[in-house]
Amino acid sequence: MEDYRMWRHIFKLDPNKPIDDESLEKICESGTDAVIVGGTDDVTLDQVLDLLARIRRYEVTCILEVSNLSAVTPGYDFYFIPMVLNTENPKWLIDYHQQAVKEYGEFIEWEELKAEGYIMLNPESKAYQWTDSKQVTDEDVIAYAQVAEHLMHLPFVYMEYSGTYGDVKLVERVSEELDQSLLIYGGGITTKAEARDMARHADIVVVGNIIYENLNAALRTVHAVHSVEKIKGGK
Repeated sequence: MEDYRMWRHIFKLDPNKPIDDESLEKICESGTDAVIVGGTDDVTLDQVLDLLARIRRYEVTCILEVSNLSAVTPGYDFYFIPMVLNTENPKWLIDYHQQAVKEYGEFIEWEELKAEGYIMLNPESKAYQWTDSKQVTDEDVIAYAQVAEHLMHLPFVYMEYSGTYGDVKLVERVSEELDQSLLIYGGGITTKAEARDMARHADIVVVGNIIYENLNAALRTVHAVHSVEKIKGGK
């Protein structure tokens, strides 16, 4: 199985947003390390299967981010399981996960599952509101990251700004606290410069919305991220 600890750049495709075959080919052949299929709500099995079949024409690693149990299907390389650390509703932290294991436990290939400790950081976003997240201070964010690594031993800490560009200084501070968990940054990247700035501190940069707004700009982020060496913080 591919070593996800070597990844630097990921494209994220929303099953609810149409993408034509030519654009999808450019995404999959761009040199990105992986493609995540995932959305906040209304994700259906048909949408997930359609994208899986189309992405499988290419050699890129394919990941399903699980947000809806009824839309889970075999065939993906990895299954990322979001655990929202700053939610006020335990279903987004552990309840859904327990239900999934109860129902599908005997079929699960555990090495394919990777938990993401999400910290939702844009109160205006649908994802933030959908997951009943609460506002946090910078110190809260750092503490959540430490809990994710040292108490929960999660492979990923995900700073999610959901459509708005985040705080580079805060990303840097969180990065300095992590030794084992990989730091994922996602949100609002529209230019090469933004991608490079976040790649200096985050282990993995996720690019999503700009795919549907300006594909060429999205494609340029791949080289931008891969051209930057992460500043050594905790690692």
